[in-house]
Amino acid sequence: MNSNDAGSGELERVYRGAGDAFAALFNEISKVIVGQKDTVEQIVIAILCNGHALMESNPGLGKTLTVSTIARTMDLDFSRVQCTPDLMPADITGTHIIEEKGGSKEFKFEPGPVFANIVLADEVNRASPKTQSALLEAMQEKQVTVGNDTFLLDKPFFLLATQNPIEMEGTFPLPEAQLDRFLLKVLLDYPSFDEEKEIVRRYTQSDEPQVRKVLDKKMVLQLQRLTRDMPIADDIKERAIRIVMATRKWTDFIEYGASPRASIGLILAAKARALVNSRNFVSNEDIDAMAYPILRHRIILTFESERRGITPDQVIKEILTKVK
Repeated sequence: MNSNDAGSGELERVYRGAGDAFAALFNEISKVIVGQKDTVEQIVIAILCNGHALMESNPGLGKTLTVSTIARTMDLDFSRVQCTPDLMPADITGTHIIEEKGGSKEFKFEPGPVFANIVLADEVNRASPKTQSALLEAMQEKQVTVGNDTFLLDKPFFLLATQNPIEMEGTFPLPEAQLDRFLLKVLLDYPSFDEEKEIVRRYTQSDEPQVRKVLDKKMVLQLQRLTRDMPIADDIKERAIRIVMATRKWTDFIEYGASPRASIGLILAAKARALVNSRNFVSNEDIDAMAYPILRHRIILTFESERRGITPDQVIKEILTKVK
């Protein structure tokens, strides 16, 4: 047996155990996070796709807790950056410092918080464009450049950026080109009454819930590979492309439609959703479910649509009903 055969055999073993692994993963996360099933699933899908996610929610809904919990269950390094207008690129990427060694001085690179497997960039729209561009290089190239030196980031690398929709004063809105780099835009809503009651119960007692490790770094990388190997029928793939192309034709509602990157992302995310739900094929249900987080930040509505209070999700829903 050659090394490729051995690798294939190990991937097959991981695939057979993927269903149980994901069931255990979501069970562990639910010990800490109450509800938010779709949000958690979409973050896991973004990680499986080797992509990044933008989360929009009001303050106090558990964004940091959600991401740090997922990192603990996957045994991945986690770091958090609180973005502010005075945050500099070096505060994220790291910088060279002078170190004394044996009576002599030399420059040593001190890595910043971006050197982690999962990075939470909280309120990314408060960071200056220069700092946002440093994050963009890390997202796209999986590396950072400091001076004349380039440093590769550890794999897997996942960035979750958040933005607050209610305090826009003094912010730097992400440009459309940068928004397109995020695989998904995830919306985190308020919990229901029963969910909030359970949250209060869990976090007003002496012992806070704990989670155990379910996956490890090696298995996450193998699951990323399995995601890309997930089969998809030609007719479902073609429907996904037609959905994306429809965003460029609905000029009554949409000023600018989604790019081909959205087609790639939609098919890849649908593959990941099928894997997460223990299926060995992609269905139209996967395409429909992932169309919202894939497209909502990639389409720009017309002024008339915004004046009438139409949301991107409403337009996407209409497109899904018409594209069969």
